[in-house]
Amino acid sequence: MTYALYPCCSSEHMALAYAQSAKAVMDVFDITLTDIPDWNCCGATEYLSLNRLAHYALSARNLALVPEGCSQVITSCSLCYLNLRRADEVMLKNPGIKESVNAALAEGGVHYEPGGLRIRHLLDIFFNDIGLEVITSKVTSPLAHVRVAPFYGCMLTRPRGGFDHPEYPTSMDRLLSALGATVVDFTMKASCCGGHMPHIKTTTAYELLRRILKDAAACKADIIAVSCPVCQMNLDAYQEDVNSCFSTSFSIPVLFFPQLIGLAFGIDPLALGIGKEIVSAEPVLSRRRGGSPGAGRTGTRRDSGTALPMPRPWPGDAR
Repeated sequence: MTYALYPCCSSEHMALAYAQSAKAVMDVFDITLTDIPDWNCCGATEYLSLNRLAHYALSARNLALVPEGCSQVITSCSLCYLNLRRADEVMLKNPGIKESVNAALAEGGVHYEPGGLRIRHLLDIFFNDIGLEVITSKVTSPLAHVRVAPFYGCMLTRPRGGFDHPEYPTSMDRLLSALGATVVDFTMKASCCGGHMPHIKTTTAYELLRRILKDAAACKADIIAVSCPVCQMNLDAYQEDVNSCFSTSFSIPVLFFPQLIGLAFGIDPLALGIGKEIVSAEPVLSRRRGGSPGAGRTGTRRDSGTALPMPRPWPGDAR
């Protein structure tokens, strides 16, 4: 299988563990990834609110740069996945927008003809292309005694037309079950993590995160599994702020789903980026290695001396 890889800006920085673990587990299979040369940021959500034509052009340029011979593009970021799909669909259905976008792209010497590429998310590749039967055959260290809450976020399966149900997705649930994990009934799994809201209105962001963490804790989840860099950052990096704001004591590690696949495949945790998370997964993984179910379900926050610096609330943004 050959795919063009759109890596996403965060894969080289805040979500480095996502990129590391994805590569480690994809190397297990006969998958060839082709780089997209000179790719650019998809614009996230900000550009869409400011200038739709520029927003579509940013994603269309990435699609235009896909090397010849690749008919499928994959990305591990839910927002990038949505933006690439949206640009392709909008241009396909609106000839006027297609013409305007390509007029902009012509300034850089590229052109994109919509409809010619299939845009995929990494979870889709594992679930539908590789398949659970093949994945199960590679499991050498099942995630026994680990309770996992799968968090899809609000962009991976919406709008309709993707690879899973828009309101009640199950692909990650079934993937994690195939790894031997106990998947909890996580009702908040398709809710919003707040996206960039922690930089705009902390009270709103922390309330969104509190609801997700509360549900995961109520399910006695040891770990929250995510498929998006922003979801991981918000649930992990702001967990202590949520605790300070609401006098709670959440301490639930948040890992990318390829990290859990890699653990089940017996890959060295360091090669999967385990340890880069802020709320440490080590207590959960230690218990797993010891095989003692029911012993403590929470992780511990990593030494603050090594934690990433977080932006402070805006002046006057009362907590």
